[in-house]
Parts: sequence; structure tokens; C-alpha cells
Amino acid sequence: MFNYILKRILIFIPTLFIISLITFALSKMAPGDPIEQMLSAGSEEGLTDRMAGERQYIELTRRFGYDLPNFYFSLTSAAYPDTLYRVYRTHERSTLSRLIDKHGNWEEIQEYYNSIRTLEFALFNVPRVAENFEGIRTIRDQVNRLYRTYDDRRINNSINLILQVQATQPAFGAIESEVLALSENYKNVVENQTHYKKYIPSISFYGVNNQYHRWLFGDKSWLYSLTFRDDSALDFRSKGFFRGDFGISFQDRRPVSSVMFEAIKWTFILNFVSIIIAYIISIPIGVLTAVKKDTAFDRGATAILFILYSLPGFWVATLLVIYFTTNDYGTWTNLFPTHGLGSLPDTAPFFDRFRETAYHLILPIFCITYASFAFISRQMRGGMLGVIRQDFIRTAKAKGLDDKTIIWKHALRNSLIPIITMFASLFPLAISGSVVIETIFSIPGMGQISFLAVLSRNYPIVFTVLMFSAVLTLIGNLVADILYAIVDPRISFTKKG
Repeated sequence: MFNYILKRILIFIPTLFIISLITFALSKMAPGDPIEQMLSAGSEEGLTDRMAGERQYIELTRRFGYDLPNFYFSLTSAAYPDTLYRVYRTHERSTLSRLIDKHGNWEEIQEYYNSIRTLEFALFNVPRVAENFEGIRTIRDQVNRLYRTYDDRRINNSINLILQVQATQPAFGAIESEVLALSENYKNVVENQTHYKKYIPSISFYGVNNQYHRWLFGDKSWLYSLTFRDDSALDFRSKGFFRGDFGISFQDRRPVSSVMFEAIKWTFILNFVSIIIAYIISIPIGVLTAVKKDTAFDRGATAILFILYSLPGFWVATLLVIYFTTNDYGTWTNLFPTHGLGSLPDTAPFFDRFRETAYHLILPIFCITYASFAFISRQMRGGMLGVIRQDFIRTAKAKGLDDKTIIWKHALRNSLIPIITMFASLFPLAISGSVVIETIFSIPGMGQISFLAVLSRNYPIVFTVLMFSAVLTLIGNLVADILYAIVDPRISFTKKG
């Protein structure tokens, strides 16, 4: 058994590596610019001008490692430079990539890109007077459009409009050279295309100084730690996922570990209590319906359980909130609090807080639990029916053992295989949570923060939950294999000669 467990743990390493690759790839393919999301998520500084915003953008990009290449190596064509990752803004890098795919001449494209940036900042030299505002806005809009488009017709339209504004208003003579350089550089892109480079493969190596390595292992030394009290104020390097550094939330710039720690305890309490109640009730029901097969008890229990199973959780939760948490249908129906976890402060006595919190969790736990009664009990019933027909049960009866001992001591243990298989699948639920139930009852658990993270594109939280769910799935499968051998001695993972 020990050798088997050791082998399974060793298999975890390449499996986790593949999972981490998939998770990281999904995070890179996710839409949006993470730095822009952080800048727009209620920063009190405000981007008063483009130059200040650019400085802040570059600072955050470097702080969080987005200025690094994505992986240890890249496989592209000879048309691509090995330094494209140094273009920080996602949409600009995407536009340059499309232009390279279209024309294949990076040198000319780079000059064109630099001329856009030069014109953008040269525009600040135009006097800020009323008669110039319309022209400044027009040129700035066209510059922003050039950053995002790779279509020849649209690029030419934008450049022609910039030329027209510059030529018709004398104050814009301050940017004449920049406008002409922009027009000339784009002509060079179109006239000096090198399509053959797009068909020559090229590989670039970046070493461990890349975003994937930083995300997984961190760029802070494993042997070094600051002795100062406030580590975060002095050092922005990452410890990496394996050391509990899951990144920064895009919404409030809090560590993801802090956000998840606050939420995971409520999800864990809900699911743990729900699982305990479900198994305590469902296993005896499953055993009894198997022993009393085709009796009135079997049919009645099956009908009731399947009725419960057919009721949607969100519908039951909504009905409970409407009818049993308000005085709208009589004071006698106002039995439970409406939502949340209570309002007692952390300084209140422990048992007072425990009593109030438990009172708030009764309805959510019921809504999570009731639907699992039918599934678990039917699995238990099927497993028990298969066991009680086997020869060793008949032998036990022939030896004079009473039915209670045969059922609860011998048959039950051997019929737990389906239950164990299902139990292994519950591990990821410990952190995934129930989105609907937590939202309806305003429980600040993992389901709710995951749902809000998806809506707000807060990808560090989304992909951390994904990574943890995958890890817990692996652990659940290993625990299931160990429990198989414990409950059924016939199952062995040791090779026999």
C-alpha cells in the first residue's frame, strides 16, 4: 500500500504541471488587460493625464511581473522579435502581432509603432486653447484607434484624418514632423513586406525569468526572508503559488489568499455540515430500503426522496426566504433570519456569535443538503442489494448470525464502494461552494466570490479556485483508493507473485 501511495503522489507532479500549464494558458487567453483593470478599480489617485497614467501603468506592470515573457521559451516565426513581450499593453501587443502576421517586417512595424507613441506625446505641445480642443480630441481619438487596428483601410483613414487636421489648423504645426513621420513609416510597412519570414520557424529561450515560473514558484528566494515587520511595503516580489502567494485581486488589490481565506471558511462550514447530515440520514435510508426491498417503506421512501431531488435548489431557497423569514404571511412564519451571517461584532462572546451564526445557516444548509438524500440513498441501496445476494451473506445467515449483525457489520462495509467513489468527488466542493444558495442567502463564501470574480473578470481569484479544485480532485481520488482497501480487504494495490 505504501508503495502504491508513493507512486500516486509521484504521478501528482507531472499531473499538477499539466494542470498548471492549462490554468496559466487560460489566464493568458482571458480577455482584458489586468493592469488596466487594477487602475480602473477605484484607484484614488485618478489618471489626470496620459503621461501620469503611462508611468503608473509601467510601474504596476513591472511590480506584478507582467513585463516578463510568458514562458520558458516561445515558438514563433522569424518575422516575430523575441522582445515583443516588452510592449506592455495587451491591446497594443495584440495589434503588433496582427501586423506582423500580415506584413512580416518587424523593423518597419516597430518604426510605425514608435511614431504613433511619439505623436501621442507630442500632442501635448499643442497649445490648450478653446479653438484647438476639437482638433486635439480628433487626433487623440485617431491615435487610440491606430493602437488597436491592423486593417489597412482603417489605418489609412485615421492617418489621412490626422494629416487633414494638422494641415488646416496653424497651431498644429508643432506636430507636423511627427504626423509626417507616422504617414511615411506606415507606407514603409506596406511597401517593404517580407512575407517569407512568416514561414521560417524560430524558437527563443528566456530561462526561468518568465511569468509562468514567477506565478508557480515565485521570484523571491526560497531561503531569504526580510526581517522587517512589513514585508509587503519593502518587497513586491512574488513567493509563487506553491508558497501560498496566489496573486493580487484586480478589484481591490488585496492578496487573493486573504480574499479566499475569508470566504472559504463559510463554504467549508456549509459543505462539511451538509455532507455529514446527508450521509448520516441517507446511508441508513439506503440500507433499510435495500433490506425491505419492494415493501411499502421502500416505495414510500423512494417517492419522497425523488420528490425532494426534483425540486430545484434556487426555487426552494427562494420560497423559504419568502415564507419563513418575513412577517408578510403571518408572524408565526417568521422563523429564521432573512440573510447574511448576523450582525454581532467580533468582540461579542463566542457562544453568542456561534448561536447567531448557526441560526443564520440553518436554511442554507437545508437547501444544500436535501437534494443529496435521494442520490446517496439510491447509491447505498444499489450497493447493498448487490452485497446481500452474495455467498458470504448466505454463509453468515447459515451460521446463525442475527440479521442486524449481518447487515450493519458485514454487508454495510462491503457496500460502501459507490459511496466512497462519490465521497471523493466532494473534495473540490469544499472550496467551490454553491453559487445560487450563497447568493440568495448572502453568504460570503467561495461560490459567491467566484461568481462575482467571473462577472468582474477578476481572474486571479477564478484561476486560483480552478487550480485548487484540480488539486483537491487528485487528493480525493487518492483518498478514495485508500478507503477502498480499508473497507474491502479483497481490494489490494500490492502486486502478488
